Amino acid sequence: MNMYVYMMKIWRNKSSRLFDMQTFGLKFIIVILWFITGDECRAITVQTGGSVIIPCHYESKYTQHKKYCCYHSIGYYHYCSILAYANETKGDVSVIDHPDQSLFTVTMRNLKWKNTGTFWCAVEIEGIVYMDVKEQLYLKIQSAPDLSVKSSSVTVDEGGNISVQCLYSVKYKNKHKQWCRYKDKRCYTVGRSDTSQNASVEISDDGRGSLTVVMSGLMKSESGWYYCSVGDLQAPVQLTVNVAKVSVGNLQTPVELNDAEPSTAAVSTDVSTKQLWVQKQFCLSKDKN
Repeated sequence: MNMYVYMMKIWRNKSSRLFDMQTFGLKFIIVILWFITGDECRAITVQTGGSVIIPCHYESKYTQHKKYCCYHSIGYYHYCSILAYANETKGDVSVIDHPDQSLFTVTMRNLKWKNTGTFWCAVEIEGIVYMDVKEQLYLKIQSAPDLSVKSSSVTVDEGGNISVQCLYSVKYKNKHKQWCRYKDKRCYTVGRSDTSQNASVEISDDGRGSLTVVMSGLMKSESGWYYCSVGDLQAPVQLTVNVAKVSVGNLQTPVELNDAEPSTAAVSTDVSTKQLWVQKQFCLSKDKN
């Protein structure tokens, strides 16, 4: 009986070692695959108790696929928990798909220090294990964020200008700073004047924790998501450019004057126009006499 127990212990120890080796081999393969896929990792800092909206772009061929956001504190995608799918809200997380823009946004509210960790924006590819199209994001919750923006959403009419202020901590003072567009990854560097399609872009750094981006002469095509980039950190900003509305009072087309009293809808309320109408009525009455 003792010999039997002894043999069973040996077998269990061998099985345990074999399982450990297989597990190690599996983990090693997963790590190698992670490096091969080359997941890009964005880092975003958010103030404790605050919120953030994160844009996640995808190729137009994935318009009909499911999108989701998942989280794992340590950073293991294969064990991450799905927080929400597109067009649903679960707790403090909302995911909204914008197929016309080939992107979906992830909104996280009431963030706490415990929410610090790795998130993934992902597009579900059915039938292929662990091969969903994904983008990695590291979210760090801080009482005083290393990088933030004064306003994460800016709206302007066509032809107008915007100014975006990005605030960074002292330890990022000497880091590389840029203003970039998510869609095409085009970036503009501090100290240079550049042109984005029709808009002029200027970036200045005061060297004391404030980066200012000025975009002038904006057109509708400039609408989209941008971000301040300082070192390895990003701060998303949504820019909306509205089509300029033409005011009736500014129309240069001539106004036709009728004998009858003009309606307010047909004739401008400009003083000179009223005077012309009065003069015409006076002349008409004089001719009749």
